[in-house]
Amino acid sequence: MLNEVTVLNIREYLAATENGRFGEEELKELLSEFSCSKNADVERFLKEQAIEFTKKNQSVTYLVFHSQDASLVGYFTLAIKPICVSAEKFSNTTKRKIARVSEQRENELTYTLSAYLIAQLGKNFRNGANRKITGKQLLQAAVDTILKLQYMTGGMVFFLEAENEEHLMQFYEVENGFKRFAVKETNHRAKKSQKLIQLLKVL
Repeated sequence: MLNEVTVLNIREYLAATENGRFGEEELKELLSEFSCSKNADVERFLKEQAIEFTKKNQSVTYLVFHSQDASLVGYFTLAIKPICVSAEKFSNTTKRKIARVSEQRENELTYTLSAYLIAQLGKNFRNGANRKITGKQLLQAAVDTILKLQYMTGGMVFFLEAENEEHLMQFYEVENGFKRFAVKETNHRAKKSQKLIQLLKVL
């Protein structure tokens, strides 16, 4: 998998080198090449928020390049967030793993823990770049990065949030083994509230 793509933390650009090879302006120019007509929020985040969120340590965005021609094929954003999980629907093995890294509410099968969040995941549809990587490969690139973080800092749970659409649930639950654990309602001033399905996976 990682032989086909190269993953780069955008901090590599923000920490400009003495010879000027990298820099924020070069990064912004690169991000301008990203297009995702299927999800305007994914495109907007990368172009308008990813840099500031990374500077403030709220999240970190990673760019994914095709190894053969260095084209930008996608990106993902990771963060660490607290979650509350009702473990009744999970297997005993999964419950034990979650219990190792969480606090359990007294007399309840509810666990509070910090977990890795795949906050954004998007393919670049400009000039057919999306055809150079599958959704599964892009997700795996994010998971592989989390595995590296786990090796250095610990933790074993990661999660994401997705709209309750059949093709998304098929992709995350059936094809990639995520499990639903909660429903989150978002409130946007400019938009009506939206319900997102929260799904997790245990390493």
